[in-house]
Amino acid sequence: MLKTLNELLLPFRSCFSRQATFGWFVVIVVGFMLRSDHLGVTSVIRDLSLNGRCYETLLHFFRSSAWSLPSLQQMWLQVVRRSAPLLVIQNRVVLVGDGMKQAKEGRRMPGVKKLHQESENVSKGEYIFGHLFGAIGILAGDSRKWFCLPLFMNLQDGIQTILGWKKTDHDPQTPSHVVQMIEQGFEAAKGFGQALLLLDRYFLSVPALQRLEACHSGSEARMHLVTKAKSNVVAYERPPAKKPGRGRPPKKGKAIKLKELFSTRAADFQTATVLLYDKEQDVQFLCLDLLWGQGWYQELRFVLVVLEGRCSILVSTDLTLAATDIIRLYGYRFKIECTFREMKQVIGAFGYRFWSKSMPKLNRFLKKEEAHPLEAVKGEQHRCRIEQTVQAIEGFVMCQCIAMGLLQLIALRFSDRTPGLFFRYLRTPSLAVVSEATVAAYLRKSIFRLFVQNPHLSITKIIKSKQVPSNVDEDSLAS
Repeated sequence: MLKTLNELLLPFRSCFSRQATFGWFVVIVVGFMLRSDHLGVTSVIRDLSLNGRCYETLLHFFRSSAWSLPSLQQMWLQVVRRSAPLLVIQNRVVLVGDGMKQAKEGRRMPGVKKLHQESENVSKGEYIFGHLFGAIGILAGDSRKWFCLPLFMNLQDGIQTILGWKKTDHDPQTPSHVVQMIEQGFEAAKGFGQALLLLDRYFLSVPALQRLEACHSGSEARMHLVTKAKSNVVAYERPPAKKPGRGRPPKKGKAIKLKELFSTRAADFQTATVLLYDKEQDVQFLCLDLLWGQGWYQELRFVLVVLEGRCSILVSTDLTLAATDIIRLYGYRFKIECTFREMKQVIGAFGYRFWSKSMPKLNRFLKKEEAHPLEAVKGEQHRCRIEQTVQAIEGFVMCQCIAMGLLQLIALRFSDRTPGLFFRYLRTPSLAVVSEATVAAYLRKSIFRLFVQNPHLSITKIIKSKQVPSNVDEDSLAS
């Protein structure tokens, strides 16, 4: 297991200009994978028995200029493409995208803004102050279990002013969250050539479709969307081939309220058995190719689905994709929500506390027409410190994405070969592939034994070089 972890981490050496920085990266990722609490980098020091003097260096790593976030993301993309058993549909990998809101109360933390939460859970506030992340993952696994491996996560709101410091007047403005998700997904798709991107209904919009077409015009890679439409969606038939009389030919035909088709065309629905949420279910569906988007009128494939009395309308930009495939694929979209849960609860992926004195204090009552306090920051040194803090936040989350992905890859590869992974009691155990939490618990229990068994590995030498020497007492070091 440790040999596999060593093989997966060694390619990241090219992302760092110095060997020492790469060593700290290895320490941080391994520490995130097995730490027993979520109390910052101190938990990494405790669970790996590192020297207490490493604390300041671990913090400095995230603001270091010896690495860049884009290079780290691209290398992680290559590692996943080379090592993960990916789900492939018609020679296309399956990506999953979604936004994630994390509550943060830091008054001098960049990117914190007021966010609205749509939730039926009364324990979650309707409005919070925090960060909005955009995430792209990829489905990997086999018929026993599918994971959503996180590829990218970055801040997509609240930092427009900071990003604008490096732009000229001719550069385009920072796009919306929806458009950024399309760009981020297409960036991942370019690493695989062709891809399908699963999104929820929030992302079905004309700007998203326009941005997707613009991405296709400048690249050989191809990406199609599979998403969901709102219940009140209106589509249009194709216009007649020839328009009688004078005037401009119409761009659309008759308007159709798709919600009404569940009753008016109930006799046209077909029945099929589809694998949904790890079990076979009988669904009724009706597949239609219609125009959608006010002023845009792109032809999309709509699939009206009836499952256990519930009606849904699924959408795909790929007109060749079978209706049953669209239904099955959208059932995988929830995998990214499972990944968010594991990242929060198992490895504490969003437990960062980076802030800067150069950052103006958060104004909780700032009005839309008022200038943002960041616009008053003019000094180059202050701007640099704020940008480094944003880098630290996104770098911290990116390292957590890599740590979570490694846990998932180990679970897929060693569930059959390592009986020790089934060491702890579970009320409903998985007999096929263990969870990320089980792998983390196993590593936490066995990591030092694995170090002793594999002293020649690079990962072992790096971590042992930063541990407290066995003949030196920590109390004497502190004194």
